[in-house]
Amino acid sequence: MSTSVKGMRDLMGAELRWFHRIEETAHRIFRRHGYQEIRTPILEYTDVFKRSAGDSSDIVTKEMYEFTDKGGRSVTLRPENTAGVVRAMVEHKLLQSNDPQLLYYLGPMFRYERMQAGRYRQFWQIGAESFGVASPESEAESLAMLFDFLGALGLKSLSLSLNSVGTPESRPAFNAAFRAFFEARRERFCEDCHRRIETNPMRILDCKNPGCQAALEGHPTIVDFLDDASKAHHGRLKALLTALGILFTENPRLVRGLDYYTRTAFEVLSADLGAQSALLGGGRYDGLVKQLGGPDTPAFGWAIGLDRLATILKQLQGEAPYEAPTLLIPVGEAASLRALGLAREWWALGLSVQLETRGGALKKALTSANRTGVKLALILGDGELEKGVIAAKHLETGVQEEWALADVPAKLKG
Repeated sequence: MSTSVKGMRDLMGAELRWFHRIEETAHRIFRRHGYQEIRTPILEYTDVFKRSAGDSSDIVTKEMYEFTDKGGRSVTLRPENTAGVVRAMVEHKLLQSNDPQLLYYLGPMFRYERMQAGRYRQFWQIGAESFGVASPESEAESLAMLFDFLGALGLKSLSLSLNSVGTPESRPAFNAAFRAFFEARRERFCEDCHRRIETNPMRILDCKNPGCQAALEGHPTIVDFLDDASKAHHGRLKALLTALGILFTENPRLVRGLDYYTRTAFEVLSADLGAQSALLGGGRYDGLVKQLGGPDTPAFGWAIGLDRLATILKQLQGEAPYEAPTLLIPVGEAASLRALGLAREWWALGLSVQLETRGGALKKALTSANRTGVKLALILGDGELEKGVIAAKHLETGVQEEWALADVPAKLKG
């Protein structure tokens, strides 16, 4: 028997209904804030990710689904979508004006990583990106939208973990201090950290090895090396978050997993996720557009995994709300012909009606309806046709009524 590829999965039924609810909420909330949807290919040239995520990032060194296509080109299944969105903006010359560009996306991503609870090698993300505005106000607005979105889904036990990673200009001083700190305890760090100290010392702060985290005690903090503009930016953002009522704590080890971040980096934490408390993250990436060949453009964004979000919503709220459609059951050839026309009229009115098309015994159709959660069955036989009525059977109570055919749309809406 064939099975799905390890780390990939089929989505259906109750789990997929949570995905639908999350996606519908995202469309509604993001559009309310003036964001427009963008859809990019799942396959990009590998260079898009190597130039954006950075050669030292775990995504590039360990996790990318990279291969050579039949034309000899190196291509990669997208491991994240910010780089693809930036590539699209540059390619289509959408960043030439001074007008802000507010975009959001949703779709599958791919990373070859260690399997663990709630993580898959094909996973879904929703993200939002803001281009063209460098102010802390733009970040506060995006975070307000994010918390509106999570709140609309019923999530409450949330907090913000915040840091500033400075700018490429201010980072060398931190790197020098951190290298000196590292050398004094080099033997306590893992092999990956020995590599990172040569390529990007800041990435050591993100190491998940418990021994490395213990060895980091007393490390130099990035905020102590910020330039004046970055300090002012960070202070203003904190004041705005306080005014919005968004609770936050400062985390000097928060650097995120990608090399393109500048100044603000953040994660949203959920107390309902246990040890894996980070629900999503993001930050500012003012240099990425230029790095991918576009104009010098400030940008800010974040992304959240639908898989883990659906899991936590199910833990907190149970199965996603589902209301089975009304089932229309014709009995006999004449009724089947009439039922098809009626169903089409009701569909055109926006009513949710499933047409029973198997024929056969009424009892079998009602048994199937009970099994699939149908609450109302409309039965149309020869007798009902002659009288211009339909039998409405409420399956939860067993009560059966007789409705005039002309009244059915109003009764279903009611």
